[in-house]
Amino acid sequence: MTLLFPANPDLPEPLLAADEPPVLEVANPAGRGALVLTCDHASNRMPARLGTLGLGAADLASHIAWDPGAAWVARRLSVLLDAPLVLSGYSRLVVDCNRPPGVPGSIPAASAGVPVPGNQDLSEAERRQRFDTLLAPYQAAISHLLEGRAAAKVPTVVLAIHSFTPDYPGQERPWPIAVTHRHDGGLARPLIERLRRDPAALPVGDNRPYNIGDDSDYTIPVQAERRRLPNALIEIRQDGLRSEADAHRWAGRLADAVSPLLPALARIPTPSETPTP
Repeated sequence: MTLLFPANPDLPEPLLAADEPPVLEVANPAGRGALVLTCDHASNRMPARLGTLGLGAADLASHIAWDPGAAWVARRLSVLLDAPLVLSGYSRLVVDCNRPPGVPGSIPAASAGVPVPGNQDLSEAERRQRFDTLLAPYQAAISHLLEGRAAAKVPTVVLAIHSFTPDYPGQERPWPIAVTHRHDGGLARPLIERLRRDPAALPVGDNRPYNIGDDSDYTIPVQAERRRLPNALIEIRQDGLRSEADAHRWAGRLADAVSPLLPALARIPTPSETPTP
């Protein structure tokens, strides 16, 4: 699913060539499970026109460019729970699909202390092109999916799948998995308690290492909270996602923990709760 936006006359060429991969993927769009899944940092792909943004291969493979393993978890969870899933198609270094446009982390000049040469001194037109080409279609796809479920009266819970590095500079991160939440509609606390029954998940992070904020997050605040849908953002430590088999084990744990909670929590958004894309 790719949404097209008009070309910006201030820029000489589009960000993506016609033969490049799409800006997003919607997997299992007809899924009728209660969950809608998102994976905001699914890929470390770069538009050919931008090269590597001046970074080396090791940086592009690292957590600064994407959430390693998160897409594996999300895809498996989509199958296990018959859940629609929206995945971003390009690196968070080009534009972060989970950041409000204009905040410093949206197109980072540096990430985890690593300068990003290709993000220095961008014009407003260049920034706008990245927003329009990658961020806007991704979030519009999530909106379209949720609006369709509202029209069909399908009860819904939103779960965003992320991963985090175990060795962020200056921090100790002992949590194998974390649940990040704010206005969560009653999902987070019972989900944390169920995960704590699994020895492999201990200690479970509760809003650690991250919090949800209006300046640091987009998908949960805009897509879930404004619709008053139960929601959570899942973070899994990347050293537990070294292989697809590892990721599938975590997806199974998540499915076991969240599926009993869904019947009592899932709800249908009303049009008045649906934000304008």
